[in-house]
Amino acid sequence: MPGLAQPAMTPDGTKQPGLTAPAPVLELDQVGISFARSSGEPLPVLDDIDVALREGEILGLLGRSGSGKSTLLRVAAGLVRPTAGRALYRGAPLEGPAEGIAVVFQTFALYPWLTVLANVELGLDASGLKPDAVRARAMSAIEMIGLDGFESAFPRELSGGMRQRVGFARALVSGPKLLLMDEPFSALDVLTAETLRSDFLDLWAQRQTAIEAVLMVTHNIEEAVLMCDRIHVLGGHPGHVVATLKVPLARPRNRLDPAFRAIVDTLYGILTARLAESAGGAGTARGAFGLRLPAVSSHRLVGFIGALAAAAHEGHAELAALAATLMVKPDELFPVAAALHLLAFAELEERTIKLTAAGRMFALADDSERKRLFREHVLQFVPLVAHIREVLDEREVHRAPRARFELELEDHLHRADAETTLRTAIDWGRYAGLFSYDDHSRTFGD
Repeated sequence: MPGLAQPAMTPDGTKQPGLTAPAPVLELDQVGISFARSSGEPLPVLDDIDVALREGEILGLLGRSGSGKSTLLRVAAGLVRPTAGRALYRGAPLEGPAEGIAVVFQTFALYPWLTVLANVELGLDASGLKPDAVRARAMSAIEMIGLDGFESAFPRELSGGMRQRVGFARALVSGPKLLLMDEPFSALDVLTAETLRSDFLDLWAQRQTAIEAVLMVTHNIEEAVLMCDRIHVLGGHPGHVVATLKVPLARPRNRLDPAFRAIVDTLYGILTARLAESAGGAGTARGAFGLRLPAVSSHRLVGFIGALAAAAHEGHAELAALAATLMVKPDELFPVAAALHLLAFAELEERTIKLTAAGRMFALADDSERKRLFREHVLQFVPLVAHIREVLDEREVHRAPRARFELELEDHLHRADAETTLRTAIDWGRYAGLFSYDDHSRTFGD
């Protein structure tokens, strides 16, 4: 029954006699979400998601863009109602935004014409408290989050890290029991993000807030291992849980600890295996018109192939090692690696990527030969690009409006994914010399 205490579990997953685990703060039971296609048919975005978030736990939702992480977080916030299954907060159905739930967003979402104090006070806008009480609680939240002395400043006067602290203070001022965080550190530089993560974990460890449980969306593997007690890995199309890992490490956690690295490596293996499976399976299906393409430009693909073919790697490398060479986050290479796997210029295996024979030929070729190879692979492995070229060939004027392909794609993909996919197809098709595109008239042509 929802809300009742459950038998406590030992680390190996067996029931521990004599003890009971706290009842879930949040339960998502077989949650599914579908949106309507332009044709009226449902487009599944999430499928059969089960989550039980208990008191004292930070649970991470880890996955690539498009896996439905943020949509699931909105279900947990009561902002989106599931089309299948149910969401429960403290054992009661979640019918909309509920008292005791607060959200920290990826973007700062501050009102630029309001001071720090006024922005934080908005978190109590519907509380019914008297102005003096609102002011006192807002000042307390500002002090707790490390912004005392800046209450009269405007957002334009603050750094990115300080603005996100305002976002945290606004979420914490209402004294929430459940905190939802949607990639709250992703818009910050590395050092600022690290400082803010550490400060938040200090607040959590010292129980300086009323928060009982945290659900956090992230695409950053190390961040998930650093912060979370458990991690759900989400796969896409539709979004579903493909794996769940416990993080049995005491805090504070050391990134250089072999146990920490082992969990990171395991997650890399899961995510890269999913990349290879989805890209390989879809790429070989010639009728896969609705294949979702990653938002990766042709020029970035060329640069990636060059880096992988360089003497340091000789066409074969772990993604983490290649990320260090390129001075980017390993997670940022996932869409590039997926694109090259889809185009058969590389193969993904476990945590590594290896150039195929075609990829090695591409790396050694001159510009015209590269474009010829790219054209062949795009036509063979990307049905949308081939379809655009076929439509242009069928028309006497060799022109076609973008809207035609948008409508077709929206029968297969969510609108945002359709937009990303078409943008990528335009870039790849242009580089391959298959067609031109005029953004002013929104028209394809020769």
